[in-house]
Amino acid sequence: MSRLSDLLRTLEQLDPKLAKDLDDEIRPLQKRLPFGLNFERHAPEAVELAGHRIRKGNKVRVLPPRGSAERGDQRLWHVDSIVGGVAEVSRPNGQDRETQSVPVEDLVLVAEFRDRIYPGLRPDGSVERGGDKPFHTVINGENFHVLELLTFTHEHSVDAIYIDPPYNTGSRDWKYSNDYVEGDDLYRHSKWLAFMERRLKLAKRLLKPGGSVLIVTIDEKEYLRLGLLLEQTFPEARIQMVSSVINPAGSSRRGMFSRSDEYIYFVLMGEAKVVPGAGDMLNPVSDATQVRWDSLQRRGEGGKREGHPDLFYAIYFDHDGKLSHCGTPLPYGQNTPIEEEGFEAVVPVRPDGTAMRWGVSGPELLRRLELGAVRYYKDRGGKWVIRLLQSGTISQIENGSVVQDGVDGLGFPKWVHATERTRIPMTTWKVSSHSASDYATPMTRGLLGGRHFPFPKSLYAVEDALRFFVSDKPSAVVLDFFSGSGTTAHAVMRLNKQDSGSRQCISVTNNEVSAEEQMKLRKQGLRPGDLEWEQWGICDYITKPRIRAALTGLTPDGEPIKGDYKFVDEFPMSDGFDENAAFFTLSYESPWMVEADRAFAAIAPMLWLRAGAVGERIDSIEGGWAVADSYGILKDLDLASDFVAELQRRQGIRIAYVVTDDDGRYQQVASEIPGIETVRLYEDYLRNCESTGDI
Repeated sequence: MSRLSDLLRTLEQLDPKLAKDLDDEIRPLQKRLPFGLNFERHAPEAVELAGHRIRKGNKVRVLPPRGSAERGDQRLWHVDSIVGGVAEVSRPNGQDRETQSVPVEDLVLVAEFRDRIYPGLRPDGSVERGGDKPFHTVINGENFHVLELLTFTHEHSVDAIYIDPPYNTGSRDWKYSNDYVEGDDLYRHSKWLAFMERRLKLAKRLLKPGGSVLIVTIDEKEYLRLGLLLEQTFPEARIQMVSSVINPAGSSRRGMFSRSDEYIYFVLMGEAKVVPGAGDMLNPVSDATQVRWDSLQRRGEGGKREGHPDLFYAIYFDHDGKLSHCGTPLPYGQNTPIEEEGFEAVVPVRPDGTAMRWGVSGPELLRRLELGAVRYYKDRGGKWVIRLLQSGTISQIENGSVVQDGVDGLGFPKWVHATERTRIPMTTWKVSSHSASDYATPMTRGLLGGRHFPFPKSLYAVEDALRFFVSDKPSAVVLDFFSGSGTTAHAVMRLNKQDSGSRQCISVTNNEVSAEEQMKLRKQGLRPGDLEWEQWGICDYITKPRIRAALTGLTPDGEPIKGDYKFVDEFPMSDGFDENAAFFTLSYESPWMVEADRAFAAIAPMLWLRAGAVGERIDSIEGGWAVADSYGILKDLDLASDFVAELQRRQGIRIAYVVTDDDGRYQQVASEIPGIETVRLYEDYLRNCESTGDI
């Protein structure tokens, strides 16, 4: 190695850039141990940024002609100038430089991972149904670069990371450096490890060192290598692997055992620990943590009115929405209730007019109501939904085997099985709700109006995995940087509803189009960046619509989502959730524009995210300063006294951002607002970008 060092010093005099690149490749070799996971740390990845503006000085690739399905020129070119929509580009060619003139529309911007980037965010809309609760966020962008962005907004602030990365099956299901990795690629496993290591190192910077968890799902293709990689990346953590049945029917492997499970790694940082939950996740139990609520109105042929004269009666609700009393059974043939002034009457009649029956008599319903064994609410269509506990569960309440554990989001008692509350889960999970074929693909199709997404996770499987670590953290921040169809955000919403929590999820995905779809679109003369192309990308076609659907209870076509949620908390999917969500696209900014305070619109959402993603977002500081629900920004330091006074008057302010080149004046302002975190703009942002660029 000493001889190599001498040669590198000589080369540095001739070609500093080449010397640095070689040194970057050699250093990992010097650090390798004789034991452990050794792999080729391939040349840093590069990502094509379709749709981004081409400027002088950019790195670009030349696109193949429209209509071509070929990969095209994969070499990188430097933009020397742009005149009249035509760019002069060049690249090294031996001792000379090769040049050509290319229309700007035939170029695509390229960012190499060795390059420093200066990220920003472009707002893409929001859904607001959660009042003052924090926003879930969805970011469309290359996840490595978004993770770099999050080191500015969320360093050491994330409670849980859940990721379902590419499984590296060899079936063109992921890309390395803008090219699909084929099954016959000799470096397939090495590329996957390099791909994962870069992202895990950044993820480590985001997790709370004092107590947080990283959850990674994987199958048999890479679980051994992933385990070693996690051990090397998180040497201070405690790591366990769980085997989870996700396909009870099995998936055939030619000449091998049929595959029914996958693996889940749990990386526990600091004081993180498993919170006991329902059952042990292996042995079948007749119930979950919370008891089962059944519909009061019977369904199907056996639920019709005939033969049950005492079970067709009116239930009356007062003006405050409280169940008041029950009427006497109505005569056969009379399907409309007797109206009573000041009350709303409900009878078990389907929308098509079919008379059904209630599950219990009026007196029995009122008895169960007194016991806290009845809950009710109106769905989005304004229809009353009434649920109750069955007699067996009521007996368990009376003998103490079922106990109350607070109240649910509607204010009704939350009943749990006392013997199940302290069960520690096993490392083998066999839970029916985790079946992907039963509770993943059908649910995703239902939410998205039939749109297809390959291999989604069961909502309840993700929900259960997270619950073990965030059930005691009602304000937890959860991150998923391989968010796919958005299941993790959906699971966090479910958890919030179950205990009135205010957890928030950050979902990161790109807008990649599948390999098969790309071929079709290219033959139609389309390219990445075209609107007709981008509409089929995973973020725009799947992730954002799924999260909107879960929130609003409506499919992308505006139809109420059919069916009910199951397990733990059962209610119609059409009810949606009382949550907020904001959508963004990653942008790439010029450091000179940032430093000159000419990129504030792109930086503004990041400041809001760092302040907790709650309440109003400050998108303009034209008045010299502005204060929102959780943070403030001072631009004109001559108005510092007014700014400080407003911060002191407000409640809940977390951060104050001060825009200045003068460190002395910044320190003066910071000293006047003790107890509030202060950040100097744009110095802290630029310094953070420079440090992450070295990873």
